[in-house]
Amino acid sequence: MWDSYLKHFKDYLMLERGLADNSVEAYVRDATKLSEYMDLLGGKDLTEVTELDILGFLGYLHDLGLVAYSQARMLSGIKAFFNYLVLENVLKVDPTQLIESPHLSRSLPDVLTYPEIIQILEANDVSTAEGARNRAMLEVLYSSGLRVSELVNLQITNCYFDAGFMRVIGKGSKTRLVPIGGDAIRYTLLYIEHIRSLVEVQKGHEDYVFLNRRGKQLTRVMIFLIIKNLVEEVGLKKTVSPHTFRHSFATHLIEGGADLRAVQEMLGHESITTTEIYTHLDREYLREVVTKYHPRA
Repeated sequence: MWDSYLKHFKDYLMLERGLADNSVEAYVRDATKLSEYMDLLGGKDLTEVTELDILGFLGYLHDLGLVAYSQARMLSGIKAFFNYLVLENVLKVDPTQLIESPHLSRSLPDVLTYPEIIQILEANDVSTAEGARNRAMLEVLYSSGLRVSELVNLQITNCYFDAGFMRVIGKGSKTRLVPIGGDAIRYTLLYIEHIRSLVEVQKGHEDYVFLNRRGKQLTRVMIFLIIKNLVEEVGLKKTVSPHTFRHSFATHLIEGGADLRAVQEMLGHESITTTEIYTHLDREYLREVVTKYHPRA
């Protein structure tokens, strides 16, 4: 009976829910794992599965060493399966409806304050070729929230500075249009026109915006080292990486009142829940206000 309904479940996800192939496979795999666990208990039919059985399955996953995130992801597939069975009137009651996902502690990213961002930007000596290039790169990182891989792969033909946008190639070769601020445009154009134009560009690297002294595309490691040296120079005690600029971009936008959906689009996040980790500063501030001023705090 399990095999038959797992097959129907897969068809439902594909045809009625219209989920991507990867999501369909993951959901079916999760439900299949539960059926395998039931086999270990003596081959319980899916109509006999109880809430205690599913809690036992989660405990079994924990004993196998699966972290809370993996358990929660697997539980979401199982919940989808039993929700389908209720929709099809195979079951009257969903045994998963009262089961909560394992608690997930999402690590909050390091964030730079705006004055700290300015400190790092201004630590670049723009009178030198290297300093002018690095100032432009970091202006772009903070202005547009790019991933380091997106920065090193940024191409001149994808920069529409007159319109204030860049076309960025992100994860999974997905492209998106990202706004770029005035300061980032100004420093990048200065670099392209006065520094990059004097570099002997190597074959195959003609379209990359940011180049090293040998005329080749910069590497991710080089960006990390540039930022590490600047942070040491200004004396910041935080752990700062290219991703810190991305986190700061998102946090400062949301602190300023930007819509989560807009920030999600700019960051290239597929899920809004990924973007929601950037709301932590607002929540911390609200907690501080309550603690300080509420008579019952």
